[in-house]
Amino acid sequence: MSERNSLEEIKYRLHCIKQNFLYRTTQAGRASAKVLASLEGQYRGKRCFILGNGPSLMQTDLTRLKGEFTFGLNRIYLLFPELGFPTTYLVTVNPLVIDQCAPELAAVPSLKFFPWTSRHYFSSAAETVYIRTHCAKPHFSTHANQSVWSGATVTFVAMQLAYHMGFSEVILLGVDHSFTTQGKPHTAVVSEGDDPDHFTPNYFGKGFKWQLPDLETSEIAYQMAGQAFEADGRKITDATLGGKLTIFPKVDYESLF
Repeated sequence: MSERNSLEEIKYRLHCIKQNFLYRTTQAGRASAKVLASLEGQYRGKRCFILGNGPSLMQTDLTRLKGEFTFGLNRIYLLFPELGFPTTYLVTVNPLVIDQCAPELAAVPSLKFFPWTSRHYFSSAAETVYIRTHCAKPHFSTHANQSVWSGATVTFVAMQLAYHMGFSEVILLGVDHSFTTQGKPHTAVVSEGDDPDHFTPNYFGKGFKWQLPDLETSEIAYQMAGQAFEADGRKITDATLGGKLTIFPKVDYESLF
């Protein structure tokens, strides 16, 4: 290892130590840990839905979800006026989405989960829980009050939260797992027009900066999630209409009601 790399490693480890210390000792960190502890195992025997943001959501009768436990991701709140109700939870971890949408995210009337390192954006936001996605190595966290790996997709973070809360069945919707916009994964690009890859053209509309998806890493993460749920006698199923993801068993959406 070069001297430069050694120095960077030291800086990284010091950053992790500092952030974990602050999480344990500050009011915001302790409050989040308390909420996470209260949620652990609370919904054993219940089911929940995780709503991706793919175009297929517009072909799905989401009004059926009223009264269900739902996890919304990133800018799902753009769908709330049409949906008629907010999702139970909102999960956002991508720094570009947070940087450009923080006031909108903070205003969402759901219990919200954001990264600990983004707390300065949400200091006055109600119903906010911070999770430690910083310094997390690839793994599936069965206890979300510990480190949570993002797995290249916020959907994976929601799966870990759902496991932590005890949900016995997680049903995916709108996880199309297909993008027309191509390029090197994680590359930051600026949208030049309407967004063809999400449920509304203005999701990542003209001028919005976003990262190209890493479908390969997300599939590795999804496999971890499926194995963790199965090992505990729980399951993840996929009710996405026309979705390209093949990791989880497919279910017919209408048959769920």
